[in-house]
Amino acid sequence: MKPKKSKVPIAVTMGDAAGIGPEIIVKALEKKTLHRQALPVVVGDAQTMEQALGIVKSPLVIHAISDLDQIKDDAKVINVLDLKNIDLKNLKHGKVDPMAGKAAVEYIQKAVTLAMEGRVGAIVTAPIHKEAINKAGFHYSGHTELLADLTHTRDYAMILVHGGFRVSHVTTHTSMRKACDRIKKERVFTVIRLTYEFLKKLGIEAPCIGVAGLNPHSGEDGLFGDEEIKEITPAIEEARKQGWKVDGPVPPDTVFAKMKGKQYDAVVAMYHDQGHIAVKLVGFSLKPGGKVWDKMSGVNVTLGLPIIRTSVDHGVAFGKAGEGRANPQSMVDAMKLAIDLSAPHPRRKSPRC
Repeated sequence: MKPKKSKVPIAVTMGDAAGIGPEIIVKALEKKTLHRQALPVVVGDAQTMEQALGIVKSPLVIHAISDLDQIKDDAKVINVLDLKNIDLKNLKHGKVDPMAGKAAVEYIQKAVTLAMEGRVGAIVTAPIHKEAINKAGFHYSGHTELLADLTHTRDYAMILVHGGFRVSHVTTHTSMRKACDRIKKERVFTVIRLTYEFLKKLGIEAPCIGVAGLNPHSGEDGLFGDEEIKEITPAIEEARKQGWKVDGPVPPDTVFAKMKGKQYDAVVAMYHDQGHIAVKLVGFSLKPGGKVWDKMSGVNVTLGLPIIRTSVDHGVAFGKAGEGRANPQSMVDAMKLAIDLSAPHPRRKSPRC
């Protein structure tokens, strides 16, 4: 059955077969609301997805396909573009496996090809394992760098989204020492620009962006560091010349509270944990006792790509893989945002800086 024109086809990559990716995809696709505007198709291994149905005790049915023209528009069905690249007999949940790493990369490669050809409106990625893909011969530090390579993208950045709480990152997967060295005017300005363009795609008429400082108190006029004076402030001034509403550098210990109070549409963080801790503090929570996750909400979006890509905001969770207890909320959120970004948006006003 060919996809209806009114629905957005989205490709969902299965991720590492030894992790929770297949399970959270199944759980997410049990949500009928995700099928009302979109035609999800899992790019993965049909047998692994069939196994995941049993693990989570889902009533859904796997429909293995070899081409998107074979998609069934049925909320009771999980369409799987079957790459047949997992040997279930040799797969062990929770273990680093080059076979699973290689397969995970192949899902991403196929999904990117479909997106670049315009056959899907967006891609949603389940988690991959960095060690597994590197052992398989793909030397990337994560999804973002692989996607940039596949799409020949030079300027890109990561933004984490939890509702109206949005944080982009100047640096991500690097040591703190190297991260400080990479805080340069050109890079800070690029991330501000990519963040501004993303907010415009969401329909925000005149986005307001807060830019975090790197040092305590944003350097206190050079007393605690001069990166704000030499690199961050000049980037902000360049952004303002474009007519954009940009505030900063704002002390890192208050900038996120200001966004939570709706002063900003997004914050540009300088390094991985500065941004990730803030988003996960509002999006993640544990049940009383601190041993079981109650909420795992948040979406990872790659800015600057010629395609739409969203992802869960967590890893493969090897410790619970194959047990059926993984929380699918981040995957649900990622699918919803992918659908949202694929559709036109009415304009809406932004708070003032």
